[in-house]
Amino acid sequence: MSKAVKIGVLKAGCIGSLPLLEFLLDERADREDIYIKVIGSGAKVTAEQCIEGAEYILKQDFDLIIFAGPAQTTQGPSEARKILRKSSKPVIVISDSPARKIIKELDESGFGYIIVEADSMIGARREFLDPAEMALYNSDVIKVLAVTGAMNIIVEEIDKVINAIKFSEKIILPKLIIDGRRAVEAVDFSNPYAKAKAMAAYEIAKQVSTITFEACFKVQEPDLYIPLVATAHEMMRIAARLADEAREIEKGGDSIFRRPHFKDGTLGKKRRLMEKPQRTNIV
Repeated sequence: MSKAVKIGVLKAGCIGSLPLLEFLLDERADREDIYIKVIGSGAKVTAEQCIEGAEYILKQDFDLIIFAGPAQTTQGPSEARKILRKSSKPVIVISDSPARKIIKELDESGFGYIIVEADSMIGARREFLDPAEMALYNSDVIKVLAVTGAMNIIVEEIDKVINAIKFSEKIILPKLIIDGRRAVEAVDFSNPYAKAKAMAAYEIAKQVSTITFEACFKVQEPDLYIPLVATAHEMMRIAARLADEAREIEKGGDSIFRRPHFKDGTLGKKRRLMEKPQRTNIV
């Protein structure tokens, strides 16, 4: 195996697929084929902070750059992408549904992209959103994305690029919009009721952004937007509960599909709890 692939991850703001991104790629912290460095703008996605992060990433000798965050149409992330265009190395953008509006730009820039429809915007109204509510909402989003298969797809697509770099093969960057059907297929549910619950969870989570967008940007009356953001968060909570029920059904049949990484980056595959994972690709 060749030397470790160096990955630079630029995080700007927060979406559900962002907080654990580097850990998804190395869940046991023992992969020897990758080195990951994370740079973040924090909660804000201002031009100053996004530019600073992108410029730092560009100065490093990374083999792969991943830019994750919401609000890709706003000034901060847009300026960051302009800087990342200068890179001769592959770039993958991971974002939420509003990033659909910049797909043409991403294609023209030569970027890969993974857009996660269920990764919906939080209800960011001061009367409602405090630190506890923020943490609870994100924990619900993470559960939905993990159980329904969106996280699986993110890992698999990034691993494909890592492997291409490792073995000097042609790099094919992902160009994906993850909808509910694509997500649940990545989980390989054995029970149709579990699959249906997971699909329902994904579709409910996807609709949350319609309500939070209206509450945060269209409605100005507190007596209207406060119930709206609360409604959206209740929807995400129910989506997380459905996702949890789907996984419990799979547990009951001892049939959860697991894909752990080996030290060399190979993905394993197993179904029964007590069996050892089998390698699914050769390195």
